[in-house]
Amino acid sequence: MCCFLVPLAQAVATSIYRRNNRNAINSAEATLLKRNIPALEKMLWGGSVMLIVDHIINGELMWAFPFFTALAKTGGADIFLKELLTVGVPMSLVITAVWAVWALVSKKREPAV
Repeated sequence: MCCFLVPLAQAVATSIYRRNNRNAINSAEATLLKRNIPALEKMLWGGSVMLIVDHIINGELMWAFPFFTALAKTGGADIFLKELLTVGVPMSLVITAVWAVWALVSKKREPAV
């Protein structure tokens, strides 16, 4: 119900990093992963938006405070935090790992100049 908050926070941080380091990312000296930051940003934002839509459709998000159905129950904060740590964090780690592998594989497929 709240697993999308971790990749969403990572997406916000990645966007801030990219905007503040635009020149370094586009420079010739930029590392392979640094040049591919925009791809990670798109993956994180896209996944977060799709999860938000999914959670709204499934009734796990509400339009009124506290917004998350788990927080409306007694002891819901424990469930909320447990899901952040057991689902959200691994999801963000997997997205980042897939992005890193993609960046490395796509570099090897580029023709030598």
